[in-house]
Amino acid sequence: MSDPADVFDLVGLTEYEATALEQLLSLGRTTAPNLAEASSIPKARVYGVLESLSDRGFIKVIPGRPKEYQPKSPGEILDRAVENRRQSYESFATDIDSYREAFLAEYEPRFERASEDISPTAELFHVVDVGEPSERETRRLYDDAEATLRVITNSFAYLDSVERALAETLDRGVEVSVLFLHPDELPAEKAAVQADIVDQLASEYPAVDLRFSTEKLPWRGTLVDPSMDYDSGEAILLVEEPDVPNHMRQAALTDNGSFVAGMQRYFDLIWEYESVDTARQT
Repeated sequence: MSDPADVFDLVGLTEYEATALEQLLSLGRTTAPNLAEASSIPKARVYGVLESLSDRGFIKVIPGRPKEYQPKSPGEILDRAVENRRQSYESFATDIDSYREAFLAEYEPRFERASEDISPTAELFHVVDVGEPSERETRRLYDDAEATLRVITNSFAYLDSVERALAETLDRGVEVSVLFLHPDELPAEKAAVQADIVDQLASEYPAVDLRFSTEKLPWRGTLVDPSMDYDSGEAILLVEEPDVPNHMRQAALTDNGSFVAGMQRYFDLIWEYESVDTARQT
């Protein structure tokens, strides 16, 4: 279990700010000199530290001679930290929007000129490292999905990292199907992970369709909104390389409509002819 004090780092407090807030939560209402003595924060710094905590809404300042400082409740501190981050994001988004028109006017022509000589073949794929970069792109695909989302996976061990996006995708009415590798084809420890994930999906996200491939899967990944007109769809895929550690691997991304349609046909064939609807069947 993580150390609860890690929250102080998570919300961006300096070492002195974290020390001061932790001490205040133990001392309650007190003065700056008392806090400095209890925490070993230099007296020359303690007033600035308290002012910063007050500005963030983590403590109250009680007027008087001398002033006193009182921490908000732990729950209020957490709620205010989230609100501060939300306000910071909204301010950031507003700042970006204020530059959008000028930025696009300046750089879109440059990008288009530089892209003129790129062949369609060169644009078929681009790659990202496996891990957080590939998981971030996978979440983006979930967020972009409008009609269908298909997942091919061994055990879906990365569910935690995409669960928020999955829930929102289902809320939008997107049809979601997950094709697992049958647990008989997995090592025991991965089969156990898969069983837990399947139980979680069945209990928390019953709208997700599940099947289990009885044959090994040469690749795994996510594809969204393919079209048999070959004019839409995106996908991320990772080929099976069991002897290569994840930190040395890359995932391929494509928005080539023809390729994504081909992936959909592969998915449909496995789903229809080489899979079963429960891991308990063979």
